[in-house]
Amino acid sequence: MIGTLFNCVMILIGSTVGSLMNKGLKERYQTILMQAMGFAAVALGMNAIVQYMPKSDVPVLFIVSLAIGAIVGEKLDIEKRFNSFVGRFSKGPLAQGLSTAILLFCIGTLSILGPINSALHGDYTYLITNGILDGVTSMVLASTFGFGIALSAIVLFLWQGFFYVLAIFLNDFMTANLLTEISIIGGILILATGLSILGVKNLKALNMLPALILPPIYFIIQSFL
Repeated sequence: MIGTLFNCVMILIGSTVGSLMNKGLKERYQTILMQAMGFAAVALGMNAIVQYMPKSDVPVLFIVSLAIGAIVGEKLDIEKRFNSFVGRFSKGPLAQGLSTAILLFCIGTLSILGPINSALHGDYTYLITNGILDGVTSMVLASTFGFGIALSAIVLFLWQGFFYVLAIFLNDFMTANLLTEISIIGGILILATGLSILGVKNLKALNMLPALILPPIYFIIQSFL
């Protein structure tokens, strides 16, 4: 878990530096930075979709996962609960920034393969690389949304910890096909978040998070057939 701790520390450092920058930025600069983050999220989401969709062996799985996941997420109203929780600590647009940070930091190849390589081979290369990237990203996000972006480090720790433990106990289960399906859905969620930041349409990306659970369930069932 050393690599994951490094990743989290980099987010904390980036958020601290970014929040200091935030205090010295005029509103018009904060606005343009928010738009820049929106375009960045759109680009990253589209890249993940284009990169991983051709590799999918079950093209319909992401569609079914999104449909079922969206219904479950809407029933639980994850986004409303999340915004309400964050709203206790901030009156600004922190919830939007924090949801963006969580998706950018967690739903990516490095953030998934990193803890797996760490658990199986003691290789921290992916996590160190990811930590540096997340440090820079958190600095930019915090310069727009404030220090609250640092809370994403807690979610990242739990996320990477999940894959670390999973890799130890279910090594054979962590296939390239599973990571591909997760990356496709993650790309769509990141794209949706970017469009929301840009004000194109208010999409409830967080309510679709349960969609990420469906691919693992599918491959677990498939392994027993």
